[in-house]
Amino acid sequence: MKALIVDDDLALADVLAFTLRRVGFQVVLAHDGMTALERWEADDPDLIVLDLNLPRLDGISVCRRIRAVADTPIIILSVRGDEDDIVQGLEIGADDYVVKPFSPRTLVARAQAVMRRTGAPPSAGPLTVGELELDPMRREVRIGEATVHLTGLECRLLETLMASPGQVLATDYLLTTVWGPAGASRDMLKQLVRRLRSKIEPDSAHPQLVTSVAGVGYLLELP
Repeated sequence: MKALIVDDDLALADVLAFTLRRVGFQVVLAHDGMTALERWEADDPDLIVLDLNLPRLDGISVCRRIRAVADTPIIILSVRGDEDDIVQGLEIGADDYVVKPFSPRTLVARAQAVMRRTGAPPSAGPLTVGELELDPMRREVRIGEATVHLTGLECRLLETLMASPGQVLATDYLLTTVWGPAGASRDMLKQLVRRLRSKIEPDSAHPQLVTSVAGVGYLLELP
């Protein structure tokens, strides 16, 4: 497995590189946004660890450009820990968001969880619930005549909900199933649900497919 580490803090980048090499990653380094895009195209990494505050091109722009054409797993690293910053990072397609400072052990756990999710074998076949037809291998959902592409996390969430239609799935269960043992926050799940609704609901402001049960979790409504 190959990881691209993008951070303009040279000392931190070296620490991250050493940490990921110890658990089996080959590591490529970039210290600015433009170089990050060049290294991504040249080296085709399996994982990107991306800082937001970068020279030449900021991390948000790097993430957007990559996500526009590829599903390469991306973990954002940032000192920006406000909810709005985390929401923005997830909305542009990052698979995880880690707030600085953090321990190397935390990064390894999050990286391994992301790789397990994105590298997990697809279901035996497409899932169908009402007008929804999900192809996990292609990360595509067909809704009537429309076909919508999903990110890895969106696909994982929808697949989990479609496996138990009409059943309320607890928030903690979804966090563990979608993000793996490293988990995530309830706000991250809330934003992921919002992103999924924006793609599959006729009116995401008034969801009819993926509904919430206050204080419990979410469910996929039966047709």
